[in-house]
Amino acid sequence: MGNRTPLAATLAANSISTAGTSLTLIGVPWFVLETTGSAGRAGVVAFCATLPIIVAALIGGPVIDRFGRRRTAIASDAVCAAAIAAIPLLHFAGVLDFWMLCALMALNGFAHTPGNTARYVLIPDLAEHAGTTLPRAASLFDAVSRGARMIGAALAGVLIAFVGAETVLLLDAATFGLSALLIAAGVRGVRAAEPRKAEAPVSLRAYGTELREGYGHVLGNRLLLAVVVMVMFMNGTDQGWNAVLLPVHAEGELSGAPAIGLLTALFGAGGLAGALLYGAVGHRFSRRAVFTVCVILCGAPRFLVAAVTGTTLPLAVTMLLGGIAGGVLNPILTTVVYERVPDRLRSRVSGALTAGSEFAMPVGGLAAGLLVEGAGATGALLAMGGIYFLATLSPLVFPSWRTLDDVPGAEPVQKPVPQTEVPAPAPVSSSGPSRPTPGP
Repeated sequence: MGNRTPLAATLAANSISTAGTSLTLIGVPWFVLETTGSAGRAGVVAFCATLPIIVAALIGGPVIDRFGRRRTAIASDAVCAAAIAAIPLLHFAGVLDFWMLCALMALNGFAHTPGNTARYVLIPDLAEHAGTTLPRAASLFDAVSRGARMIGAALAGVLIAFVGAETVLLLDAATFGLSALLIAAGVRGVRAAEPRKAEAPVSLRAYGTELREGYGHVLGNRLLLAVVVMVMFMNGTDQGWNAVLLPVHAEGELSGAPAIGLLTALFGAGGLAGALLYGAVGHRFSRRAVFTVCVILCGAPRFLVAAVTGTTLPLAVTMLLGGIAGGVLNPILTTVVYERVPDRLRSRVSGALTAGSEFAMPVGGLAAGLLVEGAGATGALLAMGGIYFLATLSPLVFPSWRTLDDVPGAEPVQKPVPQTEVPAPAPVSSSGPSRPTPGP
């Protein structure tokens, strides 16, 4: 039996960090609405928080390899802790200007991405180190993340109501610090977590070559490219939902911050159930069939329900069911990406996939704020939901999705094989990364 401590420490660190991020996901928009009363300004903050994510993902892959995945995760969490803690501390001191809030959220977004990527790309090696299968580790990684998101969201709604958004942000800063300590103490003796010996001297030319390798791999694989394009639109509209539309809807029609916490927690609970369900029985079914049904159900319905009803119960049921569908998606995407990317390119391709998948997030938050001020909350919900629905039709339309069930490099079940290859049903141990993560 392998050593499971590094995998357990990474799962724990990621779950704690994710729970804290849920606090920020709810706390910052509510803080902006409370202090400015402007949906437009909430959209601006969302734009500032997410644009650096794209920048960091675009250029960060080779840095993670050279600096080391363990060191990157620790440094990332430390910077995020400082940036998030500065927001309430400056507010309490009476010196927090709006531009400072935007700058601190930008710093948080820029630093958070490398840490997320570093933890994520370690999973195949940690699974092997622990003596478990890659699909099981991928499902567990997604399940604990979603469970943490559920807990964080529920706590955020309650805590904002009782102690205020500022205190919630201080708690988020503490979670980043704890995550850094767990990685520092628990992820030891894993070769893949340490800095890689440079294949070429450090230079802009070598750095550019490494970046091109990552992007070239994505552009050369039609399925990965299709995943990136679809998830880009999903994540963009999700950002508009999380940063603007849900807070505005909750403030105007529901019970405020507690409703946001409840709804987000229900989505997380559904996601946890969906991820665990897929990890237990998903291998028995066609990936493409399951993915196609679940991706259509996971997101667009909540926009429509919020647009046509002003009560919590219908939206709560929709969020729970959508979460179950959404929980199935990431284990499939994670396994597919791991199968299609060699270990040598893992961090670089992960950066490329993250950058592409989250490319529309800055625009999504900003557009949602402008739509609310220009067309009203209902019009904004219908417009963003329509975009989401069209994006999720991709697996039904584009031929590249037909290869979702293929396992690259798998041996045929019998030899010789007539004219068609039958992928072996056993789990593969090939590698690959990125985090296309649909769903709030």
